[in-house]
Amino acid sequence: MERLSEDQIRKELEQVPDWKRVDEKWIERRYRFKNYLAGVRFVDQIAEYAESKQHHPFISIDYKMVTLKISSWQAKGLTDVDFEMVKHFDALYEQAEK
Repeated sequence: MERLSEDQIRKELEQVPDWKRVDEKWIERRYRFKNYLAGVRFVDQIAEYAESKQHHPFISIDYKMVTLKISSWQAKGLTDVDFEMVKHFDALYEQAEK
């Protein structure tokens, strides 16, 4: 797992426009749901996927808002794996009850 260059990160972020760079090592997205339990069900799917990949985001549930934040500890920054994960998270959100 190799850390991406700044140019690579910019190109990847163009493909996931709802994700924002928090700092040099992290990207983050907030997902809105119609109620608390819909967000919790989404988080359960995220957790299952993350566990299967052995790559885990930070997850925050704030009533109807779920925030995911991800980075690669070993690479000390963002990698292809992070962007692969967030694309899957976004696909799960598209199928979620909103």
